[in-house]
Amino acid sequence: MGGEGGGIFYRPGNLPLDNWQGGGIFLPGMNSGLNLVVQDVLKSYEDVGGLNNTDGHNLPSKRELDRICHRLLQVLFPGFHDDKPIHKSELADLTEDRIRKLSASLEDQIAKSLQVIDPACPKARARVVLLRFLQALPGVRELLRTDIEAAYEGDPAALSNEEIILSYPFLEAIAIQRVAHILYLEEIPLLPRMMTEWAHARTGIDIHPGARIGAYFFIDHGTGVVVGETCRIGAHVKLYHGVTLGARSFAKDEAGHIVKGGKRHPNVGERVTIYPNSTILGGETTVGAGSTIGANVFLMHSVPSGSLVVYEEKQLKILEKAQHATAPEIEWFI
Repeated sequence: MGGEGGGIFYRPGNLPLDNWQGGGIFLPGMNSGLNLVVQDVLKSYEDVGGLNNTDGHNLPSKRELDRICHRLLQVLFPGFHDDKPIHKSELADLTEDRIRKLSASLEDQIAKSLQVIDPACPKARARVVLLRFLQALPGVRELLRTDIEAAYEGDPAALSNEEIILSYPFLEAIAIQRVAHILYLEEIPLLPRMMTEWAHARTGIDIHPGARIGAYFFIDHGTGVVVGETCRIGAHVKLYHGVTLGARSFAKDEAGHIVKGGKRHPNVGERVTIYPNSTILGGETTVGAGSTIGANVFLMHSVPSGSLVVYEEKQLKILEKAQHATAPEIEWFI
């Protein structure tokens, strides 16, 4: 369906529903109309490429990934993602059951991911990756303990670890990112990104699985934070909502296509705080250790350790309302 200028738009079809009488009742004529819809959709499968996976690889399942991420959170935070309390006496049996179920489903999804790039990839490869992944979970839990500690120490509103685990979106986002990062390092396609996008959809925090993030990491509030694939973030770093650690520009080949890979995103040293809505871009950009980046800063070059980077207000006026009573009242609608 094309319009002027080559645009694509919606055009209502002429379905043979002459006997439609309203009231939500399917009357004679509906079947023939649906048959036309089926034919049109099937034709679009032939005409519009790139959206079909028929006769292709058995891709990872988004629905199964949802179950995997839920199980991972249950393993990482036992008792916090459950409908009923867990007694210590049943923890061993419950954990074994969860690990076995997680193992079965995750091995299958890893195998499907590997077969996308190598259809002949042996299933043993998926099993080796899976075992290394599961062996890394205790280390991930130790990192998450430091993240919880950073949140408790860095947010005066945080009253307990339980509150942080149950209600802070950053913890769910970084928990999934830290486990997805293991699969990323194993060079598993699709699956790590699917995992972090699962967390992104739930939390509003977009952390690429390739980002390397140190201990004691905390994102306050979190909504709108973006951390790119090649970011390197040191320990004891605190970000606020709306922070972007992104790419400055993309290299292109002679044909004008974006060149994949390469260092595109900034490095952030240890004990750095970045306040809301600041944007830091570029693979050669480094924020030195111990620096503070104020709100609304746009930065595309490195700053040395111990820097304070602030945006100076321009054209900002603060007036006394009583002296300007005749001025029209400003109204905001959101």
